[in-house]
Amino acid sequence: MIDKIIAKLNQKKIAILGFGREGKSTLSFLERHHSTASITLLDLHPIENTNYPTITGPSYLDSLEEFDIIIKTPGISLNGLNLKQEIKKKITSQLALLLEVNKKNCIGITGTKGKSTTSSLLYEVIKKQNKNVLFAGNIGVPLFDVIDNCKPTTLFVIEMSSHQLEYLTISPHIGVILNLFQDHLDHAKTVEHYYACKANMFQYQTTDDYMLYNEDNNTLTDLIKQNNFLGKPYSISFSGKEEATTKKKDTSVYFQEKLIYDTKNKRNLLGNHNIENIMIVLTIASILGLDMGTVQSSINLFNGLPYRLENIGCYEGITYFRDTLATIPEATIEALEALSNVNTLIFGGMDRGIDYQPLIQYLNKHFIPHLICMPTTGYKIAELLKKQEGQEIYKIETLEEAVALAKQITNKQTICLLSPAASSYEQFKNYAEKGDKFLAYVKKS
Repeated sequence: MIDKIIAKLNQKKIAILGFGREGKSTLSFLERHHSTASITLLDLHPIENTNYPTITGPSYLDSLEEFDIIIKTPGISLNGLNLKQEIKKKITSQLALLLEVNKKNCIGITGTKGKSTTSSLLYEVIKKQNKNVLFAGNIGVPLFDVIDNCKPTTLFVIEMSSHQLEYLTISPHIGVILNLFQDHLDHAKTVEHYYACKANMFQYQTTDDYMLYNEDNNTLTDLIKQNNFLGKPYSISFSGKEEATTKKKDTSVYFQEKLIYDTKNKRNLLGNHNIENIMIVLTIASILGLDMGTVQSSINLFNGLPYRLENIGCYEGITYFRDTLATIPEATIEALEALSNVNTLIFGGMDRGIDYQPLIQYLNKHFIPHLICMPTTGYKIAELLKKQEGQEIYKIETLEEAVALAKQITNKQTICLLSPAASSYEQFKNYAEKGDKFLAYVKKS
């Protein structure tokens, strides 16, 4: 498999577009396997300590047509450049190169929310079956960092972002779209383009492939109805429809009318949104023919991910949850639905132009005693909230100040939840830094 990738790249004039973590991973892969390609590094920012030709600065994208192959890092946006078709045909990625030689062993998972939890859970479930499986992609591990460990039978569980899917012309054997909501409009520019990127998960599947999706997400089902996808459809639903996997009115989950899981089981993943994620994993496990008893125990023991509805401890009688991976309104709503005793909600972050009406409407209908609103979206939402009797709404500038206030106002034996419903980039490097700062401020006496 690796030999096939290297053979495709040998003797070619290659641009590694974007020299962050994945770009460096690509270069390391080519060096390890002694590629004879001619390599040039392209990035907006200066590249130091390299013996390779570099093109950097504001004009770093101007020479793309000079190369035979452009291996693009997902985070580089080419929208608005009006690229010629011959340049678009040259664009590839680590993901595309893997799929071209080994799609039959690839399980791709995407969605506006839930993809990190679902892909992590699926990886643990398969690993507990003593199968050879590798986990990479948008979770923060470049594929070429793990590819040397693969065998002919190795399964790849790959979390795929819209950025990674954007230029794909081949889809994985088992593809999953969990849901679709407005997000990443700073990169995609339009919601239609964002949805089209996600649709590439199914777009190039054949009748031998599997497409899994949530029948209850209207935007997603509309997308499927509008396209002639060829993959075998396996949907999940809470409505009791005769789908592949369904949750009946009681607590039982069925796959093709066979009982496979009871949601009354004690588990660490909270909320109905995580039941949906579990149902997707159960469906894949059924397709793969895994031992379902072991699958069920693996699901129940899974602890979830840091920064996603994570209980970080009880301090001075207040239980704190950090949910900084909740970067859209729907994710924050699901967190509030999963936790029954939220006394203080801290939210707000970078404004990426998405619609916040779902969260505004939810907060206007559900009483939460203390709302701490942070720039920029928190301030905007605060102006549209209808203050309820007994409720306090605060506008706070920094997270440190927000936590200090929460310690004063949150009732004992209740929950303080940080769930931004927005990106963290405005004041922080990413969601992880924001979550780490939150933990530090909570612990600070």
